Amino acid sequence: MKPLSIAVAALLLSACSSNIVTMDGTTNQANDLRDLDQDGVIEARERCDETLQGASIDNYGCGQIKPINERRELKVLFANDSYYLDPRYYGQVEELAQFMRQYPNTRVTIEGHCSKVGSYEHNLALSQNRANAITALLADRYGISNDRLRAVGYSFDRPVDPSDTQDAHNRNRRVIAEVVGEDTTADMKWHIYTVDELNRL
Repeated sequence: MKPLSIAVAALLLSACSSNIVTMDGTTNQANDLRDLDQDGVIEARERCDETLQGASIDNYGCGQIKPINERRELKVLFANDSYYLDPRYYGQVEELAQFMRQYPNTRVTIEGHCSKVGSYEHNLALSQNRANAITALLADRYGISNDRLRAVGYSFDRPVDPSDTQDAHNRNRRVIAEVVGEDTTADMKWHIYTVDELNRL
């Protein structure tokens, strides 16, 4: 090697060695990088602790809360001028109770409606009593808490068929259940290991 080349190489090596930085002290981690509930979100960003393992979550470790707003007509028929609830209709009320047990953050409003036969005041009391009969069954037989139940009678204020025919009267004598609340059930995500995990349970 020529003397000039040796001198240049030595100069370059000495320049590189002068740029080496040594770390004498320790650095403190500013953010908590642990993932205590193992949902893939670090504690520094976590807003919902103790997420169910395998649940779908957002960037902050929280599952989505889905609103529930269901309106359905119960196929319940009352005898003329009566609010006696025949046991043959209990099955429909039980289905409603099962739905409410599945989603414990729901409440129901039972609406009683009448046909335009007789006075408004009489039908108002009758429709209220019919709605009360449904909520009483939900509470007494199926164990739904009273604070989740509401009964309201509308007399003939809200007809589905305003014509004055027997068929219209039959259609307007109805009971509606409106269920509102939130579905907080964890939405589980599936991946290639899910079946193996379930088999171990």
